[in-house]
Amino acid sequence: MKGYIHSFESFGTKDGPGIRFVLFLQGCPLRCLYCHNVDTWDLKNKKYMLTPEEAMHEISKVRGFIKSGGLTVSGGEPLLQPEFILELFKLCKEEKIHTAIDTSGYLLNDRIKEVLDLTDLVLLDIKHIDPDKYQALTSVELKPTLEFMEYLSKINKPVWVRYVLVPGYTDNEKDLKAWAKYVSNFKNVERVDILPFHQMASYKWEGLGRSYELKNTPAPSKEDIKKAEEIFKSFGLNTLT
Repeated sequence: MKGYIHSFESFGTKDGPGIRFVLFLQGCPLRCLYCHNVDTWDLKNKKYMLTPEEAMHEISKVRGFIKSGGLTVSGGEPLLQPEFILELFKLCKEEKIHTAIDTSGYLLNDRIKEVLDLTDLVLLDIKHIDPDKYQALTSVELKPTLEFMEYLSKINKPVWVRYVLVPGYTDNEKDLKAWAKYVSNFKNVERVDILPFHQMASYKWEGLGRSYELKNTPAPSKEDIKKAEEIFKSFGLNTLT
């Protein structure tokens, strides 16, 4: 068994607690307008194919540096490859390495539930709360992600919910309040991360010959970010920007 790997980062600091080894898996069923890893969409564009043991070997090289953190599997959508993650997380548990998954929550089946049993923390991207706007933004339905969140609540899995703040797309005050109201219902949500939109991935879209609809969209201002933060806090959410 081998995982389709896009890349890995040895000293990640924004993908879970502490310093982390971040493994970016190839492949994603979503087509987010603001995607900053558009080069992970297609499985055929993989840069590496690694067995769980080979991936663990890479992690072991920086074991001393990630002892305060752990491993985060991201993407793309990592849960497209649950068999690979399951075996890798089994190895991590043997070595007492903290495990996290950064996911859209679009996929859920029995094998993924096995993976979640070995996952210490889920970083869940709930990209919008309005079903129509969510579909326009991602090309897929919102319902599976909400069902994923409800399952995480059922098994009391710790969650950090992530929200990308995009001017003109995800910054509407009514939508922010509805999103915060929904997320605040779940006691297993430890915090919310507000991720300001940026243009640093535009070159990837151009390089792949893909049309980038957000090429003229600005980054949110400090005031925009503070407004979103205050709305989320008003619903009792622990926020981080």
